[in-house]
Amino acid sequence: TSSGDYTYSTTTLAGCDSVVVLHLTINPSYMVDTTAVACDMFEWYGNTYTSSGDYTYSTTTLAGCDSVVTLHLTIKNSVQTEEIAEACDSYIWNGQTYTNSGDYTYTTTAKNGCDSVVVLHLTINPSYMVDTAAVACDVFEWYGNTYTSSGDYTYSTTTLAGCDSVVVLHLTINPSYMVDTTAVACDMFEWYGNTYTSSGDYTYST
Repeated sequence: TSSGDYTYSTTTLAGCDSVVVLHLTINPSYMVDTTAVACDMFEWYGNTYTSSGDYTYSTTTLAGCDSVVTLHLTIKNSVQTEEIAEACDSYIWNGQTYTNSGDYTYTTTAKNGCDSVVVLHLTINPSYMVDTAAVACDVFEWYGNTYTSSGDYTYSTTTLAGCDSVVVLHLTINPSYMVDTTAVACDMFEWYGNTYTSSGDYTYST
């Protein structure tokens, strides 16, 4: 099992010594252990491994002897979790403010040293503010309330999604007018195209 010069002695048919000298070179085979820890997968000598275990890779040394490497592999899994959220107008998540619906990810490190990815499925429902204008004489009824003065009024409710819905009413109230006038005439009186022959109270609307 070792390199060296070795002799073998025997006798020829003629009874003389016969000595054979062996000049021997012993080249060792190699067996090497290596250890690796990886997240999810590990590439080694062109192969991809996704499970923990012991794996071997065999090759040949320059001297033509076996060379075997054994990999003691530990695979740790990354973690992916999902969250669902619904909000009005905006949503704050991990220090970020989101105003649009969509899927968002947040990556951190798990206790095992691998990625921990959280996927947020976010729905943003808008609040609504609507302006409306109205002009009325004397009074105006709006969402169950009666208004007699010009001004801006609001009515707040909630959408089906639970968000604010605010309607702003820009209201102009124009007063009606009632004027009293008195007349005394003989026999008849003409007023706004009408002829009156009897005393009484009469109205003209415009």
